[in-house]
Amino acid sequence: MSPPLVELRSVGFGYEPDRPVLTGVDLAVPAGRRCAVLGPNGGGKTTLFRLMVGALAAGDGTVLVDGAPLRRTRSGLLALRQRVQLVLQDPDDQLFAATVFQDVSFGPVNLGLPEPEVRRRCAEALDALEITDLADRPTHLLSYGQRKRVAIAGAVALRPALLILDEPTAGLDPYGVEALLRTLDGLHARGTTLMLATHDVDLAYRWADELVLVASGRVSPGVPGTALAGGDLLAGARLTPAWAPLVHRLLDRTPGLAGARPRSPDELARLLAGPGDDRPAR
Repeated sequence: MSPPLVELRSVGFGYEPDRPVLTGVDLAVPAGRRCAVLGPNGGGKTTLFRLMVGALAAGDGTVLVDGAPLRRTRSGLLALRQRVQLVLQDPDDQLFAATVFQDVSFGPVNLGLPEPEVRRRCAEALDALEITDLADRPTHLLSYGQRKRVAIAGAVALRPALLILDEPTAGLDPYGVEALLRTLDGLHARGTTLMLATHDVDLAYRWADELVLVASGRVSPGVPGTALAGGDLLAGARLTPAWAPLVHRLLDRTPGLAGARPRSPDELARLLAGPGDDRPAR
């Protein structure tokens, strides 16, 4: 069996002495997963991600990449960033070039790749994020959602095995959220392992196949979907219950609908409309 792409063993970190942000973190990210990281503001999600990409050095414990301890040398960090990429919540923290193509090409250029390979990677990334038509546009003239996609494309152009996204749906309208999730599903289908942070418990429930809770300095992997229906775990992280597992309980008490498991409002609307009913759901 292949080792996890990234693994944290007993990792601790604090920005100030005697004020830990994360304590005793044990977390493994195997290839092929779609992982949602839930937690309140200030709970440590972004700090966790920065430890995983080597932007922060663990105060305690060990970070492993492909089964080997992370080397905090120039070559070791360069190798890590070709395997793992982090896209920050605010795209303006990452975009700096004059045009979309220049921004997306920055990473491949800095790897020293030949120009034909740089162009090939950029074309693939722009196509994957459905923004090929924006290649020559000035980045400062893009909408917020377009800037989000450009920031993700810049990471995708490096062809990481693991793509980490910090609150990728924040600031997007519902249509933009659904469009971005379809894009992420496409990246996953092409072999990219995905990890994203979100406050949206409903989104996490329907999208992820692995749930991680980060709160009060602790990281809890392997959270079952049923735990998102409510209880002390969510309350302690200042998160509200997901509607889907609650709806599932109600459907199990409804004749003819027991066992149905819609994971989104659209799926529920189609279920309630029934076969052959084309009326819009109310």
